[in-house]
Amino acid sequence: MVDLPFEIFDADNHYYEAEDAFTRHLPRNMRRRCMDWATVKGRKELLVAGKINRFIPNPTFDPVAKPGCLDQYYRGNNPEGHTIREAFGELEPIRPEYRDRDLRLEVMTKQRIERAIYFPTLGVGMEEALKDDTEAVHTAFESFNRWLLEDWGFAYQERIYAAPYIPIMDRDRGIRELEWALEHDARFIVMRPSFVYDKAGSRSPGDSYFDPFWKIVNDSGITVVYHGGDSGYGKYAADWGEGGNIASFKNSPFRSISMPSKPPFDLFAALISHQLFARFPNLRIASIEMGSFWVPWLFQSMGRAYGQEPSQFVEDPAETFRRHVWIAPFHEDDIGLLRDLVGAENMVAGSDWPHAEGLTDPTDYALDLKALSDDETRLVMRENAMALSQRRPV
Repeated sequence: MVDLPFEIFDADNHYYEAEDAFTRHLPRNMRRRCMDWATVKGRKELLVAGKINRFIPNPTFDPVAKPGCLDQYYRGNNPEGHTIREAFGELEPIRPEYRDRDLRLEVMTKQRIERAIYFPTLGVGMEEALKDDTEAVHTAFESFNRWLLEDWGFAYQERIYAAPYIPIMDRDRGIRELEWALEHDARFIVMRPSFVYDKAGSRSPGDSYFDPFWKIVNDSGITVVYHGGDSGYGKYAADWGEGGNIASFKNSPFRSISMPSKPPFDLFAALISHQLFARFPNLRIASIEMGSFWVPWLFQSMGRAYGQEPSQFVEDPAETFRRHVWIAPFHEDDIGLLRDLVGAENMVAGSDWPHAEGLTDPTDYALDLKALSDDETRLVMRENAMALSQRRPV
């Protein structure tokens, strides 16, 4: 544990969903179209839209990987040449604090985490799995959010901020869910970093069609988080002969090299190019668990486009980005470069605890902030996320 002179605000913590997270409040007549469980060859399997879902290898999460066991693997430090399966090491029985908020608060206190944002583990892959059935998407996540409120709370003891997941495939239904979340004191909502899909086609979330949704976000001052997950980009891998399904921890070299940067790059290029922030100047968007290696590429691309045709933008798009977007870099990213591009005041720290690819100890994130001053480290490890946790109404 790093000896910091303050407790931290971890912008990326996770729970492991209870087995009834999607089904507790799900109407029984929707189980076939949404989620259900089945025993197949003696193994408990999650059915999504009637098919076995492989986004998470073991969706019961028991046993589960030890926190941080893949840290060195994801840093590219694998001198023994282990496969990712070998790098996992031995699994362990699920710890009770992964599913119990009061026990988790005790762990947070030991870890010197004052507050944290909590995100799904399984849930970030489910919108893509259901995308061909708009009603199923909304029904499933409305059920999920009510489980989330019961088991974790949206602002539990002002320490655990569990973010409800809001799809907008059906814009008006997404608006109703957002209003419900606001009524229950949500400070963050989580959305899929991707285009908005329906069977008739797809469009940018920055399209003016979604303005009624964004107006509520803007006026309420809540923070929107785009968190890494299945963004629907598997179809592009399929175009290169790599297969179209996304399964956690089963990347090919091609996917590892080419795919991680595309969803956040495209998302923020779209939000800025489609003038979302010009229409809604109070928006605050955080990019979590998507790293920062795509940011220099985005800034270079935006600078070139702005230089070619500045009339296409309200202002320098880099300034728009800095005003509205906060980034949680992976601890192995070039932190100094990101600071130079966006400023320390636009960075937050996320340990990804207790995931295998995260940190064993969340405060160790500070060890990778050597390029920052002490004051900048405090901003990243605490103060920036603290400000985002408080609504900033118009």
